[in-house]
Amino acid sequence: MQAPDRSVIYGGLSLLILIVLPFIANALDLGFYISLVRRILIIGLAASGLNLLLGYGGLVALGHAAFVGLGAYVVAVCGIEHLYDAWLVWPLAVTVCAVTGLLIGAIAVRTRSVYFIMITLAFAQMIYYVCISLRKYGGDDGITMIKHSQLPMIELANEANFYYFVLAIAVVVLWLCERLMNSRFGRALQGIRENEDRMQALGYPVYVIKLLTFVLSSAIAGFAGVLLANQNLFVSPTMMHWTESANLIIMILVGGIGMRYGGMVGAGVILLLEEFLRLYTDYWHIPLGALLLLILFVAPTGLTGKWRSQSRRLVASEQSNP
Repeated sequence: MQAPDRSVIYGGLSLLILIVLPFIANALDLGFYISLVRRILIIGLAASGLNLLLGYGGLVALGHAAFVGLGAYVVAVCGIEHLYDAWLVWPLAVTVCAVTGLLIGAIAVRTRSVYFIMITLAFAQMIYYVCISLRKYGGDDGITMIKHSQLPMIELANEANFYYFVLAIAVVVLWLCERLMNSRFGRALQGIRENEDRMQALGYPVYVIKLLTFVLSSAIAGFAGVLLANQNLFVSPTMMHWTESANLIIMILVGGIGMRYGGMVGAGVILLLEEFLRLYTDYWHIPLGALLLLILFVAPTGLTGKWRSQSRRLVASEQSNP
């Protein structure tokens, strides 16, 4: 009889903990942690979208935070124009990010290595400076939202309701990403990562596959921005700065490049460490950087990669010693 997949077991346990978290937090009068974990899920969603491009496609995009910020800005600008219907605003935001990703990707995916990095950075900074120049919509000061988007039967102003909504979205998106990467499309994308020229010679539409992945990753990042705008009720151009894109890449490196939960794990580790270190020092960047370097030296494939290798060794040991 085949043993159950340990990743499925631990994934189920993690989901169970996340489900009961609001009850425990409210019972202990620690409601702040509901908002913190919700933020981790949202940022982890953006990192997971980038992981499709970086981990499975081998394309290092240093400008993906622009799509997060762009999705958030569409929601905030619609709020200024008194549009709060989520069924209208949210698809609009995702569509804007997907179309923008299509336009940028049509140029960017024609390049490779450092040229791809620099061209995505350049376009992201262009979007950043465009938002700064929009004085009507706050300019450099950003936009403070009056209220959340409106969904039927779900009150996003309620902490628990919004938390479970974000959790459900994160679970669905991660499941769909996993299914996609295990499909023929995903296998072709991973083949392009390993040897693009060979995949081209075999007749695969390499350019189209890379472009579709870029668009999908942009749309996921934009949807994370939609949720982040409702989380903070505030958006600003700093959300789009290249340093935020670098943070997403660091999260993926810590969690595990091309790993199922790499983006989520990396976001959780970094954001929790950041909150913890802020309690003890104003110079929290220094110990955080040291801890991240330690993690990368100990687990060069990321925490989920390290866990997977250890799990495989344990399974092999159990099979050799029944």
